[in-house]
Amino acid sequence: MVNLWVRRVLVLIPLVIGAIPSYGVLAQTPQLPPAQAAPKSAQIDRNGVLILIRSALIALDQGNKTGNYTVLRDLGAPGFQANTAARLAEIFVAQRRDNIDLSGVAVLDPQLTVLPQIEPNGMLRMAGFFPSVPTQVNFDLLYAPVSGQWRLFGISVNLGQAAPTAPNAPSPGIEAKSAPTTKNSPPTAAVKPTPAPK
Repeated sequence: MVNLWVRRVLVLIPLVIGAIPSYGVLAQTPQLPPAQAAPKSAQIDRNGVLILIRSALIALDQGNKTGNYTVLRDLGAPGFQANTAARLAEIFVAQRRDNIDLSGVAVLDPQLTVLPQIEPNGMLRMAGFFPSVPTQVNFDLLYAPVSGQWRLFGISVNLGQAAPTAPNAPSPGIEAKSAPTTKNSPPTAAVKPTPAPK
């Protein structure tokens, strides 16, 4: 996955990673001092992690369903709020168009691939996925400390396979044929006529 946090921008950016749609937002980040060390583990309990992850993704889901991203924007840190609700609507237009449903994050437990950590710039970062069928929701979140609270600073969401899938072995009499596929369409197969016995 492309490291979203390396890219420093003032405006929101949509990302496309390979064939999987990815939707991301990042506020401008402060310059990193050159002498700081690697990220350190964050002192945050499981409930705090769940609240942060779910509130951000549920706000995004509600924005996608209503077309109104005011709540998502207002949950953010001042750097994130520099973006308008209309700009957020532009960024997540593909999720709305594809009717992406993130409501499962309210009841599923996330699997973290990046445990909560404090980045050298003082921000909290965590990443992971919500396993679901037929697709899983992958996320990467960045929070800034504002008045003693963690406020959303950057968000990246994309959809992926729920589990690794092996390619189908062709059956006798079936020839694999490549065809244009969309993100959720399986490869097609055509039946090859079997020669008649002589």
